[in-house]
Amino acid sequence: MRNRWLVGPGLVAAAVVLTACAAKTGPTDPAASGSSAPASAQADAGASSVTIKTMSTSEGTVLATAHGRTIYWFAKDTSTQSNCTGSCATYWPPVIGTPVAASGAMLSGKFGTIKRADGETQATYDGHPLYTYAGDTAKRQVKGNGLNVSGGLWWAATPSGSKLGAKKKSSGSGSGSSGSGGSGGGW
Repeated sequence: MRNRWLVGPGLVAAAVVLTACAAKTGPTDPAASGSSAPASAQADAGASSVTIKTMSTSEGTVLATAHGRTIYWFAKDTSTQSNCTGSCATYWPPVIGTPVAASGAMLSGKFGTIKRADGETQATYDGHPLYTYAGDTAKRQVKGNGLNVSGGLWWAATPSGSKLGAKKKSSGSGSGSSGSGGSGGGW
């Protein structure tokens, strides 16, 4: 009984975390949609479209979902392929659906889509597949900006296509990463 009590709180905490993650990372019937995108991204996507808006943050103006989640791009991606799958997509859920600008959004870039390896349609902006970040737990957060994880740099998407000027959150090898992580404005 004593050991059960010591293990019990740990198991309860793990169950709560797993339940919370399951609620945020997928639909209730994965077989129906085949998607591992979080419920908020899917709610933004509706049946086949996802509304993209602009939003002010403490670091500057970024693209965001209709629910106020900052949108990111991954320097390792190409204009036709996402390089964030499996566990990467758990932390960086793809923005699923055909992107549509919110009414009044001042967006100079072009929207598009790609097909992910799992068959889902992922939104793109100026040729970059779009994601949200699981570490952003509230509206207007940009905790993923400048992270060097999953084999490359992550940047908050801006309306102009330039990199958001937030401080780096992790250090790389010093030589940069593959992809478009070089200097200069743009993606």
